[in-house]
Amino acid sequence: MPRAILEEARLHPAIRDRVAKLHRDLVDEVQAAVAAHPVVVVGMAMNPFPRKARRLLAQAGLPCHYLEYGSYFGDWRRRNALKMWSGWPTFPMVFVKGTLIGGADDLARLIASGELQRMLG
Repeated sequence: MPRAILEEARLHPAIRDRVAKLHRDLVDEVQAAVAAHPVVVVGMAMNPFPRKARRLLAQAGLPCHYLEYGSYFGDWRRRNALKMWSGWPTFPMVFVKGTLIGGADDLARLIASGELQRMLG
């Protein structure tokens, strides 16, 4: 089932540009990193789950590119743009070869099953 996204036609023309540009620099930065690196972890300070994801990757001998945006008390509005773009509600956001695979627990399952290694070829 495709995820629900408000159609652009349902946005008043006067606000379409504002919606399209809202924290677009952050989304563009993540998109560029995902295009340039096999494994990307997007996280935030003070959250143990991005650290867990990076630790799991290190234990598996897999390098990752890490992007960190603020903490619980800072940059949360900007991080919301990433949540809206990806549809993923929490951090970290782990991307493998351009595909969002979920968070730290999802990463752990893929490592344990061997699927992550297959994804990376």
